[in-house]
Amino acid sequence: MELYIAIPSVLVALLFTASGVAAVTRGWVLPMTRRRVRRVRLHGWGQLVVAFALCWQVVFGLVISNPGIRSLGTLFGGGLLLTGIIVMMVSNQAGGTRQGSGTP
Repeated sequence: MELYIAIPSVLVALLFTASGVAAVTRGWVLPMTRRRVRRVRLHGWGQLVVAFALCWQVVFGLVISNPGIRSLGTLFGGGLLLTGIIVMMVSNQAGGTRQGSGTP
């Protein structure tokens, strides 16, 4: 296992998880994205999916040694990553009511 790839990936996944949990439970997003996000909780769920996909990629890309399972796992992880990014993009579109009490 390549630790120089696994450790930063897991740290980024933890940051996404913390931000996603804050968005889902408290309606809080990072100040740099506060102006663009229209649906805070949906954005948080997208961040949680991205965090899960990153961990999935680490497990199947670096830990699993069977080539068949490894390729299917990383392919599924890529699909999850794309799904999370699409969910976060949808949360940026206008049309929803803003949740939370942050300033725009």
